[in-house]
Amino acid sequence: MDKIWLVIMLLSLIFLLFSSPETALTSMVTASGTAVNLSIKLLAVYALWLGIIEIVKETQLSQKLSNLLSPLIDLLFGKVDNKAKDYIAMNMSFNMLGVGNAATPTGIQAFNELQDGSDKLTATMAMLLVINTTSIQLLPTTIIGMRVTFDSANASDIIMPSLIATIISTVVGVLLVKLFYFKKNKRFKPHDTKLLKNK
Repeated sequence: MDKIWLVIMLLSLIFLLFSSPETALTSMVTASGTAVNLSIKLLAVYALWLGIIEIVKETQLSQKLSNLLSPLIDLLFGKVDNKAKDYIAMNMSFNMLGVGNAATPTGIQAFNELQDGSDKLTATMAMLLVINTTSIQLLPTTIIGMRVTFDSANASDIIMPSLIATIISTVVGVLLVKLFYFKKNKRFKPHDTKLLKNK
């Protein structure tokens, strides 16, 4: 993927240099400034949410979320250790509230906890990626905020379409993970990563 993006950028730059050199230089300078501004904004956002995550952990709220979502987590992931379950619960909760910036750090921490020491993607890790990416959104706060920013007449109109779309995408994603991983062995359980090691 890196090579593909590199080729695309190089071809675009060469085309601009021959067709409109002044546009190429202006675009590069503008893009660099935009990238720096975006990085600073994201740094502030992630610093804020990482702080909130620490507060959640210190107040034991993560364990309450874990207990609340435990039946669903067990159904999707099998038996995982408590630390991983806490991170998965926070990841799912933040995603349901449409706060992707908060879900990302918890998703990374959960992913690290699910690693089994090999360099292969296990069934539980694949399930986490799907759940985090499709993420059923009960309240898409980020999208609503963007619609408010652009003066939407009714920013909350997105709630029902978003809920329907994310439910469908999550169900399809979960079924595909089960199809591609769990069908390899009829006795295979979501937490039996040893079976994947031997593949």
